[in-house]
Amino acid sequence: MTVTAETVTTDVLIAGAGPVGLTLANFLGKYGVTAIVVEQLPSLIDYPRGVGLDDESFRTIQSIGLAEEVLPFTVPQHVMRLVNGHGDVILTNDPKGEPYGWTRKHGFLQPEVDNALYEGLSRYPGVEVRFGHSLVDIAEGTDTVTATVEHALADGGTETVTIDAKYLVGCDGGKSPTRKWMGVRFEGKSPSTRWVVIDVNNDPLGTPNVYLGADPARPYVSIGLPHAVRRWEFMLFDDEPSEKVEDDAFVAELLKDHVPDSTQLDVIRRRVFTHHGRIASSFRKGRVLIAGDAAHLMPVWMGQGWNSGVRDATNLGWKLASVIKGQTDEAILDTYTTERTDHAKAMIDLSMTFGSIIKPTDRTLAFLRDTAASAMNVLPQVKEYFTDMRFKPIPRYSSGVVVDQKTLRPGTAEARVGGGRFIPFRNTVEKTSPVGLQFIQPRVITADRTNVRLDDVLGDWWTIAAWGNDPTRLLGAEDVALFRRLGGSFVTFISETQRPWAEEQFGATSIVVGDTTNALKSWFDVRSVGAVAIRPDHFVAVACLAQDLPKAFHAALTAAHAVRTFAGPETTAAAHETAGV
Repeated sequence: MTVTAETVTTDVLIAGAGPVGLTLANFLGKYGVTAIVVEQLPSLIDYPRGVGLDDESFRTIQSIGLAEEVLPFTVPQHVMRLVNGHGDVILTNDPKGEPYGWTRKHGFLQPEVDNALYEGLSRYPGVEVRFGHSLVDIAEGTDTVTATVEHALADGGTETVTIDAKYLVGCDGGKSPTRKWMGVRFEGKSPSTRWVVIDVNNDPLGTPNVYLGADPARPYVSIGLPHAVRRWEFMLFDDEPSEKVEDDAFVAELLKDHVPDSTQLDVIRRRVFTHHGRIASSFRKGRVLIAGDAAHLMPVWMGQGWNSGVRDATNLGWKLASVIKGQTDEAILDTYTTERTDHAKAMIDLSMTFGSIIKPTDRTLAFLRDTAASAMNVLPQVKEYFTDMRFKPIPRYSSGVVVDQKTLRPGTAEARVGGGRFIPFRNTVEKTSPVGLQFIQPRVITADRTNVRLDDVLGDWWTIAAWGNDPTRLLGAEDVALFRRLGGSFVTFISETQRPWAEEQFGATSIVVGDTTNALKSWFDVRSVGAVAIRPDHFVAVACLAQDLPKAFHAALTAAHAVRTFAGPETTAAAHETAGV
């Protein structure tokens, strides 16, 4: 029996309590936005799925205050080796450095990390997760979107819940009902090749890291994970039905050359999957948006499915909050599709290409591949290119909430700088503009904190920072007041040797950050940049000479569709008090 129950109001309704929906909900909670997450399953999925977490995602986890909770379920510096059927290494992927404040690659246990994201929501009384709730209908109005949700009851019946929200975000997987309601295209390919995943407890190998086996006899993957979990993946042949993986003897046969005794394994799960490379033609339709697998699907080879979804949440969270707080016009939400599509597509293409290297079962093709790889590995620069993961596309926003470095034109940003009328531009060592890229995150010192990651100093919202200057002295009083009303922070980056002086001179108006590693000094030096505006997602919106900061600031306001008459946080506080937060 179906009964009609309550009508609920919230700022944002999120469909799907996977990692993307939970990450987005944590961002919204942190920003003081109310949210309801509905999930059709009775609880979180408790078996392993994603296994790779990169430094960009770990920076996001840091941003939502859950790094310490997630670290125990990770293994850092997760080295990957692609080997051929003879065990010869075709390439090694072992990137060094921590430009964003964290190790470049981690293995991780998704159920445990997802649970940490879920438990993190308990910090926010305005955010709730409702399990056993399925999104069944969407109706968009002028100022709200109304969702019809069915709640599965313990007695087998259902009740209908109506949820009115300002925005709805579908994080509801590759078969997303939200995307289908939007009517957007889901473009790309779904190769027919099937793979079986086998996860086991009490790792029978005990070796760390990752091996991708480009073995024409049967391509495979072997991954050492935290907490003594081992994952294998094997390609299935056309004459092997998917149901065969339920046969213990078949699984033992697959693993007989990988473990001493393949009949004595503590199997967590076995599951057949097909790789997809697809992306939605738009991530937004009015007040309805999609993120994660609902917006794009990619093969597992680069471990970027989980990470790409988290990038979506990181990009979208602050934009939704800024609209709901009244700081920006909702046109900023169009930049979500603009900024995220190109990089998601690039990761799909790379993952599909990587799969084509691993999957050949034709021995002639495999021989040609191995021969070409051996020849390339002789060249140190080629070997380093793959080892340091330079082939991985870096998110760069060429349009959206960005300001061109040379022209200070809002909304677009050329990748190349150098030349032009001003000598500093002609002298620029680094010819690639930092606008649209993530800002670095070194360890720094402040008056009351030592050896902390930079993001923990900058805070949760916009930052205007200058090298060696107090940025408040570069702007007019009205601009400083507006930026403070918008919740922004002013920061002075300076060599640690000058920090006591800067504290005395600038400390009353700007956060003074001591650069102990010279990473910040080097960053500003090679780019001929004196000031930056850093977005809440740590991407650079503005990079300019110090004297250009006023013009660049107003260009950034335009690019962000900012409401220049924004009265201040008291407006938002009153609104949330009315909402019961």
